[in-house]
Amino acid sequence: MASKKTLNAKNLEALGAQRLAELLMDIAEGDATTKRRLRLELTAQEAPETMAAEVRKRLTQIARARSFADWRKVRELAADLEAQRRAIIDQVAKSDAAEALELMWRFIDLAEAVHERCDDSNGVIGDVFRDACRDLGPLTQVAKPDPIALADRAFAALNDNGYGQYDHLIETLSPSLGAKGLDHLKGRFIELSKTPVERPPSDKRKVIGWGTGGPLYADEIKARSRESTVRHALREIADARGDVDAFIDQYDEKTKRVPRIAAEIARRLLAASRAEEALRTIEAAEHRRSGWPDFEWEDVRIDVLEALGRGDEAQVARWSCFERALSAEHLRAYLKRLPDFDDVEAEERALDYAERYNSLLQALSFLVSWPALDRAARLVIRRAAELDGDRYEFLAPAADALAAKHPLAATLVLRAMIDFTLTKARSSRYRHAVRHFMECESLAAAIKEFGAFETHAAYAARLKAEHGRKSGFWSLIS
Repeated sequence: MASKKTLNAKNLEALGAQRLAELLMDIAEGDATTKRRLRLELTAQEAPETMAAEVRKRLTQIARARSFADWRKVRELAADLEAQRRAIIDQVAKSDAAEALELMWRFIDLAEAVHERCDDSNGVIGDVFRDACRDLGPLTQVAKPDPIALADRAFAALNDNGYGQYDHLIETLSPSLGAKGLDHLKGRFIELSKTPVERPPSDKRKVIGWGTGGPLYADEIKARSRESTVRHALREIADARGDVDAFIDQYDEKTKRVPRIAAEIARRLLAASRAEEALRTIEAAEHRRSGWPDFEWEDVRIDVLEALGRGDEAQVARWSCFERALSAEHLRAYLKRLPDFDDVEAEERALDYAERYNSLLQALSFLVSWPALDRAARLVIRRAAELDGDRYEFLAPAADALAAKHPLAATLVLRAMIDFTLTKARSSRYRHAVRHFMECESLAAAIKEFGAFETHAAYAARLKAEHGRKSGFWSLIS
């Protein structure tokens, strides 16, 4: 049972309406986004018929805004946008689905203007607009717009998709477009493909950049962009109609041999019960025969082999993926298909292989996650000198996993991160290095024998001797 201090809706209800109202007013003070959210809620309560007008007013304000939202302000902007999106879905749509649909189109149309005045390096703004695009699906199913008009609206949107806000639009709208709308949309894109981009006279062509082949002209970039838009749209339409051949037709022979593309085609052929064609497609790809696997290609090939009743070959492929990349997913799939007891022997063989794997960090990560902590500890002790202390994303989880039963191995992992931080004078990591040092100190009592490695006291003394002048580090050690 959750504590009454836990922050949840039930516990907040116990505070009473008056106290909650007072708290909300305090929170809203100086917070424009929260104030707007509360006003929307009040509008929905008092005059729901005016909610659409309130949202429209705010969308107009956002469209007119010119101030730049840097990384510190972008989440506030995202919260404001999300509040408007939710108001359209949760409030306007309940009373007028057609109005909500129109507002959502208008909302997504803000994407370009909003992106151009904000730092969306973390992607929060893009996520809001992509969510809004997905909202169009259920809204159109309720509002039931004319399929031809909807197709025309989708066509215009897809030709103005500079920030990916309309990615997957056709998939989203396909139930509402139906065969009639999809046919119309396909026709419009085919017509567009036959309409050349106007090329200005040579002396008036606009250079917008330079490449290895010389200048890049605006009309050339526009032509390439249009071609890409058309092909992408026709592929999505083909998928929506379940037309595998139309999907394939959007790729030339060279592109079909790209492993990722071959995998996409083969996956669709397999779903259409055309396994033999899928195999020919996948085998024709120019994939890597050794080294790191193209997992998408490999996984489709495995599925195709299974569909054709060639399970032994599929097993060989799974083991190959494991050997080349220490793929736990493929190893588990391999073991799952072995007879009883054979899987135990195969697992031991796999773990032996992992311990011998060339990449220490990859091997360590695999053994920790499997989990095979005894082997992970043995690996660390044997190859401690190879530990790259800069790779904390591998080492920190490994140290945590090893600490309870393998304190020496955990200590060596922590020391690698400490040594790197101090040797490279990475002052931004000093707080982490201090925490790791204190963890080493705590683990020392559980280590019965350090063997060839320094005791904690000796290690601490060496750090002091070598890095004693790094006061930013030592000042943090209590």
